[in-house]
Amino acid sequence: GCGQCEIDQCDGSVGYGGSPDESGETTLDAMIMDGNTMEVGAVADLRRVKNAIGVARKVIEYTKHTLLVGDSASLFAVRMGFPYEDLTTQKSLSVYSKWLNQSCQPNYWKNVVPDSSKSCGPYKRPEKVTCKEEQTISQRSVHNHDTIGMVVIGGSGTVASGTSTNGAVHKIPGRVGDSPIAGAGSYADSTAGGAAATGDGDIMMRFLPSYQAVEYMRMGTDPTVACQKVISRIQKYVPKFFGAVICANTTGSYGAACNKIPGFTQFRFMVSSPLLSQPTEQVVDCI
Repeated sequence: GCGQCEIDQCDGSVGYGGSPDESGETTLDAMIMDGNTMEVGAVADLRRVKNAIGVARKVIEYTKHTLLVGDSASLFAVRMGFPYEDLTTQKSLSVYSKWLNQSCQPNYWKNVVPDSSKSCGPYKRPEKVTCKEEQTISQRSVHNHDTIGMVVIGGSGTVASGTSTNGAVHKIPGRVGDSPIAGAGSYADSTAGGAAATGDGDIMMRFLPSYQAVEYMRMGTDPTVACQKVISRIQKYVPKFFGAVICANTTGSYGAACNKIPGFTQFRFMVSSPLLSQPTEQVVDCI
């Protein structure tokens, strides 16, 4: 499912040709987790290879590692038979040039010279450091950062999860978000359930929301409530973060929750199950 989204360039936030970084390059992050064995395969900052979650799966199948990153991950992908391909498209080039023309706004720098809120870099740290508290709401608009996250419960109760993304648009090269991090982007445990997160990965990965949600479900918490509790925990520290979590337990119950901010008051997700005649879109109100 995640692989199909990479091909379809879902929402522009998955797969090639989206979210160019500060140097105009698209790089990919992905992970896959087997809830029976607790094995994880993940890649981050993957360059010039389109099928990121496919490469992540090969990390499980052909290595004893969990996470491979950067150029070395691309080299591994080629060894595994994936072709080198250009991830840049006309669309990502135009997003990049438009950003350059608006003085590289928005960006992810702070406390640097020249002033990152007014001009492009290269930036460096000032001679005298005066750290000002960041009061700005997450600069990402609700549509410029997202992820495909999937949780699958098999007929026998086996749980698996996966994510794939091209990360935050205009990110600093080398940035890795929550998506390829086990317990953050997604988590699966066949004795409890699975969860996946989307939104502002830089914030969300600090709270391991997917792991936390699965642990709540292990204690018998309803999936919807488990998701809500995870969102509430992050709210205490970052009230205005952009994010949502989906949860499913081993019995096939599921739910989701999101943080309510201007422009993001509902979260939509798809559900497919034997009880439904076809895949169905579900909506939850943010809290």
